[in-house]
Amino acid sequence: MLKHQIPIRTFSDWNEQKPGFVEIDLVGHDGGDNRGEFAQTLDVTDICTTWTETEAVRNKAQKWVFDALKDIRQRMPFPLLGIDSDSGGEFINDQLFRYCQGEKITFTRSRPYRKNDSCFVEQKNYSIVRRAVGYLRYDTEEELFTLNDLYRRLRLYTNFFQPTMKLIEKTRIGSKVIKKYDKPLTPYRRILACPDASEEDKQALKKLYAKLNPAQLKRQITRLQQRLYTLNTQKQLPKKKVAA
Repeated sequence: MLKHQIPIRTFSDWNEQKPGFVEIDLVGHDGGDNRGEFAQTLDVTDICTTWTETEAVRNKAQKWVFDALKDIRQRMPFPLLGIDSDSGGEFINDQLFRYCQGEKITFTRSRPYRKNDSCFVEQKNYSIVRRAVGYLRYDTEEELFTLNDLYRRLRLYTNFFQPTMKLIEKTRIGSKVIKKYDKPLTPYRRILACPDASEEDKQALKKLYAKLNPAQLKRQITRLQQRLYTLNTQKQLPKKKVAA
């Protein structure tokens, strides 16, 4: 059985201090009605740097998810070294398994029903995807196109200009858990500070950063969010009957 050929990940399996080891997950856009087809967002989050990439696909079919993952790989600012997914069929399939073997990418899976095993991407599912596009139903080609248009701007805004904090220590004292976080840094700054990121990759990011305008990106994101809302609202309107 293929599932048993893909090892369950434990934290000792990965070098999480090195960029390129990512958690992946799908976020469904069913709007509370899971009947029929609706868009899904593939969320890919690097554990070391918190760099996050997203791409919307038309449904959970492994073909679309696989194509999106390959597209995201090309956009990432460092080599992809490891993938950790849940046990859904959109990830646990022969196509992705053979691809990872051929590309020498470590492929592991989390334990069923243990969301803490994928805590990094689960957090980004909310802080990036849900906060940007909400909980509406997106099931048309135009909505899918608009989602990806938005994500192309959002990746630049969040990765270059939005600081993140990483949990570095968790201590339990009786019934109380005390968490300690590191200094807030953007994913971009985390890559620049990482000794395992190549100088070539760092220089490419610096050149891109110099061209970016965060205020302009924010305006573009807001405009596309409004466009998504408008498209969704128009679907709810009763269709006018055509006169005979």
